[in-house]
Amino acid sequence: MARSEQKDADTRKAAPETSPENAAGPSSGSSASPGRRMPGRGLRTSAVLIVLTVAVVLAAQQAMRMLPDWINPFEEETKDRSGPVVLQSIRDLARFESASGNFQVIVDLEKDARFLPGAVRGSRTLFVGHGSVDAYVDFAKLGSGAVTVNADRTAATVRLPRAQLEATNLDTKRSYVFEQQRGLVNRMGDFFSGNPNNQQQLYVLASQKIQSAATESGLRERADQNAKLMLQNMLKALGFKTVTVQSTATR
Repeated sequence: MARSEQKDADTRKAAPETSPENAAGPSSGSSASPGRRMPGRGLRTSAVLIVLTVAVVLAAQQAMRMLPDWINPFEEETKDRSGPVVLQSIRDLARFESASGNFQVIVDLEKDARFLPGAVRGSRTLFVGHGSVDAYVDFAKLGSGAVTVNADRTAATVRLPRAQLEATNLDTKRSYVFEQQRGLVNRMGDFFSGNPNNQQQLYVLASQKIQSAATESGLRERADQNAKLMLQNMLKALGFKTVTVQSTATR
């Protein structure tokens, strides 16, 4: 009996003492402190949230466009509340429009940011413009002595001013945007903009290019020839046998 009690006492002495600190597990001195965060973790999280927000907005925008008009709560309804047109002035003209040219131009307009790629900020638009330019001879600029007739009224000489070009008449019904590429920032701006379809700059550029092309196209020379032919036929119908039409520089 005494021998058994002695053996139990030796066993208790050999067993290691377990303290609350040892029971809690290995020391955490070698691991990172719970209060410290990995560098750049917050920045990556913010970037992911921004990308997700932009993706959700673009997806919602595309989904709204695909909805039918009667179910889309954001569908716009256009109402014309314009007032009556007011006539401001009337001009008397003495012009003979003797030629007209029809033109087509493709405007390739690109806008880029200096330090950002085009996929982030930038746009490129292909615009097809249709317009016409008229050439006319202004008879109001005929000076005294511009028309001379011989004594027996069989010959007449007319000195006409050179033909001029009207401003470009851009056909808004036939002109259109063929293709448009926009960066992510531009899409966001167009989504929240009050006038996302502003194409004023494209119309101005198309008109300027058509006007320049008309100046170099020989349209004025064609108008001069047509005006000369018209006057010759008209005066010969009045009994003149010889009709001479001369073009003079426009003042």
